[in-house]
Amino acid sequence: MTYCVGLLLEAGIVLLSDTRTNAGLDNISTYRKMFTFEEPGERVIAILTAGSLSVTQTTMARLHEAAEDAEATPDSSVLLAPTMLKVAEIVGNTLASVRQDIEHKMNATKVSTAASMIVAGQRAGGAMRMFLIYPEGNFIEATTDTPFLQIGEHKYGKPILDRVVSRETSLADAQKAVLLSMDSTLRSNLSVGMPLDLAVIERDACRMSMIRRIEAGDKDFAAMSGAWSRALRDAFSQIEL
Repeated sequence: MTYCVGLLLEAGIVLLSDTRTNAGLDNISTYRKMFTFEEPGERVIAILTAGSLSVTQTTMARLHEAAEDAEATPDSSVLLAPTMLKVAEIVGNTLASVRQDIEHKMNATKVSTAASMIVAGQRAGGAMRMFLIYPEGNFIEATTDTPFLQIGEHKYGKPILDRVVSRETSLADAQKAVLLSMDSTLRSNLSVGMPLDLAVIERDACRMSMIRRIEAGDKDFAAMSGAWSRALRDAFSQIEL
C-alpha cells in the first residue's frame, strides 16, 4: 500500500509520498511514487501514485514517452498541454487505458489493477491546480473548501489535516502538517513506510522549489515525531471528563 497527500494553498503546493509497496514480513519493496515534469519558468507538474505497481509504472512510462516524443501534440503530452485541466485529462486517459489493458491480460488471476493519482502543478500565466485521478480516469479537483487530496491509506493522516490546514496555511506549516499526517499513518499502518519524498512548488515559480528525500532514521523527522507524541500526551492528560 501507500500514502500520498497534496496540499493546494495560496502560497503554493506541498506534496508528500511514502515509498513502500509490500509490507510482508520478509518482502518489503521500495519504489518512488512521486514523479515530476518540469520546464522551469514555463510549467511544473508533479504526479503522486498509489495502487497497482504495474499499472502506475506503465502509466508513468507512457506519460514520459509521450513527453519525449518529437511528434507529440497538446493532446498527448503533459509538457505541451495548454492548461492543467488538460494535463489531468491526459493523465486520466492514460491511466484508464493502461488499467484496461492490464486488467484484460490479468482477468483470470483476479489481481487488483486499481490505481489512483494526484496531479498538481502550474503553467505560466495559469492558476495552480491539483486533481485526484480515479482508476477509471475521471477526476475531482481540490478547492478552497477542500484544499488537500489524499490517496492510499489516508484515514490515519486525515484528522490533523482537517483540523489545521486551510488555503491560508503557510508553506512551512503545510510541510509540518503533511509530515505529521504521514507520521500518524506510519505508526498505525505497516503497509506505509520510509523513505519519504517531500516536494514544494511556490506560487507562480513554475519550477520545483524543493524536493527532499527523507530516509529512515532522519533526525529532524524523528524529533518532530517525538515532539508530536509528547504534545498529544500532554493535551490528553489536561482534558477533563
